[in-house]
Amino acid sequence: MSGHQCTENPPHLDPNSGSGHVEKLGNLDTYVSGSTHSKLAVLLVSHVFGYETPNLRKLADKVAEAGFYAVVPDFFYGDPYNPENKDRPLLTWAKDHGQEKGFEDSKPIVEALKNKGITSIGAAGFCWGAKVAVELAKQKLVDATVLLHPSRVTVDDIKDVNIPIAVLGAELDQVSPPELVRQFEDILASKPEVKSFVKIFPRVKHGWTVRYNENDPSEVEAAEEAHMDMLAWLIDYVK
Repeated sequence: MSGHQCTENPPHLDPNSGSGHVEKLGNLDTYVSGSTHSKLAVLLVSHVFGYETPNLRKLADKVAEAGFYAVVPDFFYGDPYNPENKDRPLLTWAKDHGQEKGFEDSKPIVEALKNKGITSIGAAGFCWGAKVAVELAKQKLVDATVLLHPSRVTVDDIKDVNIPIAVLGAELDQVSPPELVRQFEDILASKPEVKSFVKIFPRVKHGWTVRYNENDPSEVEAAEEAHMDMLAWLIDYVK
């Protein structure tokens, strides 16, 4: 999670964005969208800017429209990374918000979803959140996972995944560059028993799926293509 690409194009956070609402889930404030009668859920784990990111909530709404109960927890307890706070650069902020802690906090979320009658859960992790999503996959706490422009996900992480996994990378990503994503692809190709999908999107940077410029048609198109790939994967394997 090092490098300026994790913090480029910071979103304008909006606690009222999205068509869903916020409620407590697994002790965390969580944006939820979709029918409470659905037996299928998707846990979206945010980037460092947190769960009030409008584009992330908009994506959660899109997931909900596909029939899932979509949840976006506030893993940062009301304290997302703030690039305007020069006294607290990213690496300092990250000491208070480790991905390991995020993974531990995700376990009560999964349990709470099951207690609601959910029978199958998928995870989608964005940048910081991809490490949480891959840990959920390694522990088989979810049924399928999607990693989007991951941060700090390693070759060893991928080796330990034995559930359906998709990895969406960016050609211009300096955090998880294409060379690393291709290593992920090679590892997964060596395990044909594990369903996998790996794609590197041309001409886009780290964070493109949730930090795109809505006024740039090419950025919107690339983000929406990734959203469709993510959703297709979840529809196929969370059921």
